[in-house]
Amino acid sequence: MLVDNKHFRTIWEKNNGDIEIIDQTVLPHKFETIVINSSDEAANVISNMNVRGAPLIGATGAYGMCLGIRESSNDEYIKKTYNKLLNTRPTAVNLRWGLDLISKKALSVSPSNRLEIAYKVAREICENDIKICEKIGENGLKIIKEIHNKNPEKPVNILTHCNAGWLATIDWGTATAPIYKAQKENIPIHIWVDETRPRNQGANLTSYELKNQNVDHTVIVDNAGGHLMQNNLVDICIVGTDRTSSAGDVTNKIGTYLKALAANDNNIPFYVALPSTTIDWTIKDGLKETPIEERNPDEVNFIQGLDSSNNIQNIRLTPKGVKSSNFSFDTTPGRLVTGLITERGTIKPNYESLKKAFE
Repeated sequence: MLVDNKHFRTIWEKNNGDIEIIDQTVLPHKFETIVINSSDEAANVISNMNVRGAPLIGATGAYGMCLGIRESSNDEYIKKTYNKLLNTRPTAVNLRWGLDLISKKALSVSPSNRLEIAYKVAREICENDIKICEKIGENGLKIIKEIHNKNPEKPVNILTHCNAGWLATIDWGTATAPIYKAQKENIPIHIWVDETRPRNQGANLTSYELKNQNVDHTVIVDNAGGHLMQNNLVDICIVGTDRTSSAGDVTNKIGTYLKALAANDNNIPFYVALPSTTIDWTIKDGLKETPIEERNPDEVNFIQGLDSSNNIQNIRLTPKGVKSSNFSFDTTPGRLVTGLITERGTIKPNYESLKKAFE
């Protein structure tokens, strides 16, 4: 998608095999990139959230495996690289999926052919993600069109949480793909953007995306969503997910569950946009079985912003010495989800429907 009217992807391969990414820790105040030339650096950019979002984490992990194989193509080193990357972020299932694809393909051929096959698979992961996200956009567009046709005189008000945009994928995004498709169809839309504490991915990243795409939007505090829904200012909620259970439970950025509860109480459709790679077929009960990452409490204690001299600063919010908790995700039961917008269509959030769509 666009940054200052120039098209970018979130991750790309350089001619020498190094990998370059957009550094999302300094957005929206600066646009910078980072060149990754080792598996250790790949692990660091995932852990430090220079890249984030389940599909992008999966792609970065895949390229991290390529860099590891470039360092050494023997079996033990490949397994070591796999474990190093897997341990960076526990919740997003795409990471394990991407690592599995690369390691299985690489270990199935002779050491001399492993690097070539690894890069080939990593490229395919990225290209397929773009196609999948665009298809999600087309399927979600149908839902937005239905809402618009009921009241064509007013914009469709969409509430989203965190950043499930192109910055979380390779391009298009998941929750934002239907928004961008609606914009191309000239459907009037307005987006309510949750700030999404503590890292403010909504205020920093989703707003940055929408501004660059000229999509009308308003940033709101995280606790405003319920009020907006009570006052008929939200037509539909569309969020992303980092891991979806085989029964349709969705684990997404902390605060998603509260939005789903408010939507349910106010009879507002609550949709989750996801690629099939985000479905974890090994778990059924998302609440009990999904590992929830707990990050450094300083992400709660401090907030990052731009000072009057245009320098990025971290400012303390809490008194020194207090305890802070920083759960990064929560799980929304499938019973609160209207539908799962996937590349195969919009699916009911239950095992039978998911199995039928993807078997």
